[in-house]
Amino acid sequence: MSNTQHHEEHAEEHTSPIKTPKQLIVTVVLAFVVPITIIFLLVNMVVSGNQVGAGSDALTPEAIAKRIAPVAKLELVDASGPKVYKTGEQVYNSVCASCHKAGVAGAPKFGDAASWATQIGTGYDTMLANAIKGKNAMPAKGGNPSLDDFEVARAVVYLANGSGAKFPEPAEPAPAAPAK
Repeated sequence: MSNTQHHEEHAEEHTSPIKTPKQLIVTVVLAFVVPITIIFLLVNMVVSGNQVGAGSDALTPEAIAKRIAPVAKLELVDASGPKVYKTGEQVYNSVCASCHKAGVAGAPKFGDAASWATQIGTGYDTMLANAIKGKNAMPAKGGNPSLDDFEVARAVVYLANGSGAKFPEPAEPAPAAPAK
């Protein structure tokens, strides 16, 4: 083996995969950036175990309280005590609004004086009788038979006055005499 051959074999054994300065710069930059990125992602993964997902309020105290709130509420009332009547607005919101708010099944809309004009023209007594007994698609007492006639009267006055009438508020009935 000649000296030249030996020198060529020696030169080939020590060649580097990095042949240009550009490759050297890229390798040095990646040698710092890749480990730092991996460390950052690992730290973020470990810390995010206690975080709620972005835009989620499922674990807020208010959301938890709402989820575990009771479905129904029981209110104890003294049966021998005086009856507490609902106002016309309360009756409207609980019973009448389901049809009269949107005008369902031909019901005159609350606050629409034109659609209530014919009803108001018949007078308070006729309107009250229709509300208690039912008329057309409207069931008796708006579908709530537990309503007192006085509460229905209040609702009639509330609906009519909200649509242009000037009916006086009905007088509350006298309390029943205590049983002996």
